[in-house]
Amino acid sequence: SPGAPAVLPPMAFRRACGPQLTNSPTVIVMVGLPARGKTYISKKLTRYLNWVGVPTKVFNVGEYRREAVRHYSSYDFFRPDNEEAMKVRKQCALAALRDVKSYLSEEGGQIAVFDATNTTRERREMVVNFAKENGFKVFFIESVCNDPNVVATNIMEVKLSSPDYRDCNSNDALEDFMKRIHCYKSSYQPLDPDNYDRDLSLIKVIDVGRQFLVNRVQDHIQSRIVYYLMNIHVQPRTIYLCRHGESESNLAGRIGGDFGLSSRGKKFAVALKKFVEEQNLQDLKVWTSQLRRTIQTAEALQLPYEQWKVLNEIDAGICEEMTYDEIKETYPEEFVLRDQDKYYYRYPSGESYQDLVQRLEPVIMELERQENVLVISHQATMRCLLAYFLDKSADEMPYLKCPLHTVLKLTPVAYGCRVESISLNVEAVNTHRERSEETKKGPNPLMRRNSITPFASPEPTKKLRINGCEEHAASSAAGLSSCLSEEVPITSPLSVQPLLAKACLT
Repeated sequence: SPGAPAVLPPMAFRRACGPQLTNSPTVIVMVGLPARGKTYISKKLTRYLNWVGVPTKVFNVGEYRREAVRHYSSYDFFRPDNEEAMKVRKQCALAALRDVKSYLSEEGGQIAVFDATNTTRERREMVVNFAKENGFKVFFIESVCNDPNVVATNIMEVKLSSPDYRDCNSNDALEDFMKRIHCYKSSYQPLDPDNYDRDLSLIKVIDVGRQFLVNRVQDHIQSRIVYYLMNIHVQPRTIYLCRHGESESNLAGRIGGDFGLSSRGKKFAVALKKFVEEQNLQDLKVWTSQLRRTIQTAEALQLPYEQWKVLNEIDAGICEEMTYDEIKETYPEEFVLRDQDKYYYRYPSGESYQDLVQRLEPVIMELERQENVLVISHQATMRCLLAYFLDKSADEMPYLKCPLHTVLKLTPVAYGCRVESISLNVEAVNTHRERSEETKKGPNPLMRRNSITPFASPEPTKKLRINGCEEHAASSAAGLSSCLSEEVPITSPLSVQPLLAKACLT
């Protein structure tokens, strides 16, 4: 009627649920019934985001609840009419949100994953209001699964080993957990992107990736999250990582270059063929770099293989084909700088481990899509891939041990990855360099990070590793170096397509 106050549409506050600042921290809010893979997605996504350099942390409300209620009795705690328990559960959610605020506002975090069921609109509105008050963006991930086999597998593999059922036999635990799910079903309000939740940024993951529904992606990081979630799967598989056989450059103690295998390296290639046959794997994919030593190793397998340029060894720039002693003598400042922070240090005209991670992201995406894969690569590239699967930090990554003539067998499990180290008993030189004692004392505040040109060492013409079109790219990069600041922004790897060479059939 005239003069009556305007009535806002339902959830009008949602239009303000994300601030306009491009780089505002983001709260990822998980949604879904128990045993739908929310914690699996939370941990896997967090591992990926930390690997690509986005500080991310999971805040699992269930863990807060276990701290508040030391002894779990039964599913009665989750009944919607249990008012006392509902108060405890809300207090646990608020405690988790307080920690989310501290992490994003004071501890340098960029993304916080709020891992809980969040099955009601009331609870989700509470989180959105919290984000609005603190200037955080919000992105919802709802896991919907109607396949009873998938749910049952998740319950048996993960939930029955939960601390809630530590002293309970499996049959009683299963019965109680099914009743717990029923408690949530009675009040479950799924996300509704067509009507009620049309202004929220969200993705629905349906039946473990069979189908996706995406709504109102706000920014680059959210699109990156969507891209990642659309590539992962839960099918059983095994990933094998190994380096090429020992090369002539390994024997000489030289880094980089494009040398062939030594006699012992060729023996390893034969041993690798026997190992692969013993694994008896169906449809094994074999990937190599475009450098001779990995290709020669793969040729011995007598299997189809694909060459990826992005799997090439880290580019040592002006230090290519030098020994560490030669680098120390010729470029003493560079030698010291690299030891001070091996992850961020970039060889003049070359790469850093940080660059390598960005380069290898298409490989990780494709590994997540595949089933059984053998990746034959190099020490630095293998370290980067291994750091992703084992959730290792940037500080640990450059010092992971990846010896020659050893295969690492990776088997994804519920919330991580099991690794087996298998030596093929062919001798080889040890190329691992331990962290220096000076580095262990702490970082040098004067260290050059991510610069294009060194402060002190002269920069001669770069030695090309593979002749061809890279020559033009190298000269173009040199011309641009004067225009770039010391801290160079990293271009999104999402637009980069994996450079697959033609499969070589033998």
